[in-house]
Amino acid sequence: MLPALQSRNFRLYLYGQFVSLIGTWMQQLASSWLVYKLTGSVFWSGLTAFASMVPNFLIGLFTGVLVDRLDKRKLLLWTQSLAGFQALILAVLTLSHRVTIAEIIGLSFFLGLINALDMPARQSFVIQLVNRRSDLPNAIALNSSVLNGTRLLGPSLAGITIAYVGEGFCFLINALSYVGVLIALFLIKVDRPKRSKPAESLQQAMKIGLRFVMDAPPILATLIFLSLMNLFAMPYTTLFPAMASQILGGDAGMLGQITTSAAVGALCSTLFVLQRKNVLRLGLNIVRAGFGFSFGLMALAYTKTPATMFPCLLLTGATMMFQMGASNIIIQTLVDDDKRGRVMSLFAFSMLGVAPFGSLLLGWIADRVGIHFTLLLCGGLSLLFSIVFLLRIEKINPYVRRRYEELGILTPDTSHPHPNSIVF
Repeated sequence: MLPALQSRNFRLYLYGQFVSLIGTWMQQLASSWLVYKLTGSVFWSGLTAFASMVPNFLIGLFTGVLVDRLDKRKLLLWTQSLAGFQALILAVLTLSHRVTIAEIIGLSFFLGLINALDMPARQSFVIQLVNRRSDLPNAIALNSSVLNGTRLLGPSLAGITIAYVGEGFCFLINALSYVGVLIALFLIKVDRPKRSKPAESLQQAMKIGLRFVMDAPPILATLIFLSLMNLFAMPYTTLFPAMASQILGGDAGMLGQITTSAAVGALCSTLFVLQRKNVLRLGLNIVRAGFGFSFGLMALAYTKTPATMFPCLLLTGATMMFQMGASNIIIQTLVDDDKRGRVMSLFAFSMLGVAPFGSLLLGWIADRVGIHFTLLLCGGLSLLFSIVFLLRIEKINPYVRRRYEELGILTPDTSHPHPNSIVF
């Protein structure tokens, strides 16, 4: 199940990510709770999420070009160091009891600028860390497993930390956690990329990346589907603080339990992806996950107790993460190496670039019509997008079949040899 772990570089990277992501999830929950505590408004929680992700909307399409041209390992050393510095500033302000909502939003925007460059760099760096290209889907699934495993630990630890010593210590722990990933990056040994003067300008390089996506129907359809889901449905996590406080009558500890419930589901979905032997029919499974996510959101709208809410969160967490993880695998499998950074910046844009507007929109709607209607709206739109994506699969399938045959993924001994079978 774990062929990617045979690669030393990938193992080091995974260990560093494990340490760092625990701190990241702690900071995310602590920041969300601190904003809600200071303002008592879902809108301000949405605005903070907007500030942290809108840089990807503004510059995300350009960062992919830079990622394709720069040494990804050195680039990650810089971005991870700056992210640790951001956490340290937030910790100092909070521990000194001088933090304001304006400073939280400003620092969230600063972190968003870092992540606009960091995320496509990390996504495209993975191919350099595995010994065999065939191990790439397994490496992506393992990376998602660490992401969701730490998502279980981080919020739980954050809830306990906030209860006993306050939000500032969560930010301080996150700042220290970046030491783990920096050590891993220093120990990783990869071939130094050959440097030559680019044949095209930044604008031309970006156009080439966009043209590649426009000419690749499965990548284009997947990115559009993911963008719509991240705009109108997946930002439902913005509602978590209000759900913990208004519906369940809890505090930061209850918020940690809500986040952990969704993370348990997300981890289960990544374990399911890990046991897959190939990438066939991932597109069809994304649609199935979309249906499950829709029904989970609509059921969540009617929950009023932890006993009924947590199972719904398990379902939404599992199906949401499957959609994102499977989309990542599909795109990384089909993209050409020389365009990987640009295409992965579009992947990041489809999540982080549009999600801030979704967070802002859902926060605004929830403040005016309530959490119940907002969740029903998200579920209904998610169902609609899933149906439209399902209708596109049959038209996309011939392209995917040809591409998989070129890559050696689809051969006569695979489980779907019939020429009319769905492979996407």
